[in-house]
Amino acid sequence: MSNTETSSTMRVLVVDDEAHLRELLEITLIKMGLDVDSAESLSVARSYLAKTSYALVLTDMRLPDGSGMELVQEVGSLYKNTPIAVITAFGSADNAVVALKAGAFDYVSKPVALDQLRKLVRSALQMNQVPVEISKETQAPGAQSPSCLIGQSAAMQDVRSQIARLARSMAPVIITGESGSGKELAAREIHANSVRLGKAFIAVNCGAIPEALMEAEFFGYRKGAFTGASDDRDGFFQAASGGTLMLDEVADLPLAMQVKLLRAIQERRVRKVGATVEEPVDVRIISATHQNLEACVSAGKFRQDLYYRLNVIELHLPPLRERLGDIAVLSDAILQRLGSAEYPVSLHASALQALSEYDFPGNVRELENILERAVAFANDGSIEVTDLALRSNGRSKPVYASDSTDVKAGESLDLLNIMAQAPPLIAGIISPGEENIFLAPDLPCCLPEYLERIEREVIRRALEKTHYNRTQAAELLGVSFRQLRYQIQKLKINDVG
Repeated sequence: MSNTETSSTMRVLVVDDEAHLRELLEITLIKMGLDVDSAESLSVARSYLAKTSYALVLTDMRLPDGSGMELVQEVGSLYKNTPIAVITAFGSADNAVVALKAGAFDYVSKPVALDQLRKLVRSALQMNQVPVEISKETQAPGAQSPSCLIGQSAAMQDVRSQIARLARSMAPVIITGESGSGKELAAREIHANSVRLGKAFIAVNCGAIPEALMEAEFFGYRKGAFTGASDDRDGFFQAASGGTLMLDEVADLPLAMQVKLLRAIQERRVRKVGATVEEPVDVRIISATHQNLEACVSAGKFRQDLYYRLNVIELHLPPLRERLGDIAVLSDAILQRLGSAEYPVSLHASALQALSEYDFPGNVRELENILERAVAFANDGSIEVTDLALRSNGRSKPVYASDSTDVKAGESLDLLNIMAQAPPLIAGIISPGEENIFLAPDLPCCLPEYLERIEREVIRRALEKTHYNRTQAAELLGVSFRQLRYQIQKLKINDVG
């Protein structure tokens, strides 16, 4: 877009009681090809807003007849399509957080860095143009933009609505929710709906980086900064320049790194390891965690000041058990990805019902794993209930094996199903004098290890009883040959006699 086009369509309102700062901002904005109106007070700003439409409002926090916060709230309620940014005094990071929570698009600190101001203005101008271009060129009338967050439940519609609103802001966002609920997908959705779409999206798992390497990974390093630093290297902040940096599992950051991250977010500047000067960075921070950060703050594991910097806007993702109505559409999407044109896979109605009665402690990630395993077991591209191999929980009804030893295609090898027919089965595979591991264990114990040990022992004894004939062992256990083979590989059972 040329400067001429910009000046004919874009106008900015500057609100500040300091004449020299207003003049500096005016000159900078005019050089960018923008028209500028200046107001020295809240009342003058209101009169301008009442008669003119602005692409951006830039206001100081302290005004002679009121607070810039009042203007933020008024613009947010009366001129919802007009982004407003605030100018804060040096070191007044708390004011910036309050303004962002109130709906400010972004902020700059005094003394105003002109390069940072220009980036802020460009982002604001893009907000006024990108949605128009999308609606006119890429979307059919009445169509909704594609979303990677699948589901038509009220909870998911609310999440998508929140994302559409907060994507217009540059405020830090924290995404909360249980593991497997789709926090990174939500972060990518925010990025995709923002003016930073064409820039990098960098996702970092804070719990997967060794503490000794964290500073170098986040901020980069200079050549010779430490042994092995043979070249200059950028960190995550530089790699995400102009885009979005997602801090996944942010609660796992050690306290020493939290201090450095806080400064980088507040000052929007980072210093590479081995460097003597800081360099500006322009990134939007989105953090995510499955932990309760407030509890972490109370326990002294997470800094309170960093918590308030990250938790400007909170987006909570509901667990899958609270939106079971989305199971069908989620399953269809997952199976389309797992299947192919030559081998389409579908869910039998009874299998869909079983999924709808399951609690999904692992959320959408667990649903993906269940369906991926079921596709391997399914016959003729149709997933039956027994192909799902669902573990019993508080809501789901366990799928029991037949009392007979006839093999049924796709029947699951579920430890709880085996133990449901324990008297005839166990009596047949435990020899006199052998230890009975099926007795209740002494507590405390590790339940997953205990269950795997029982499952491994049942399979091993069935193999011994059939002289390591897998087909006969599968019949004895009431499962298919493929399911038995899968469990043997999973549990690393040596079945060679």
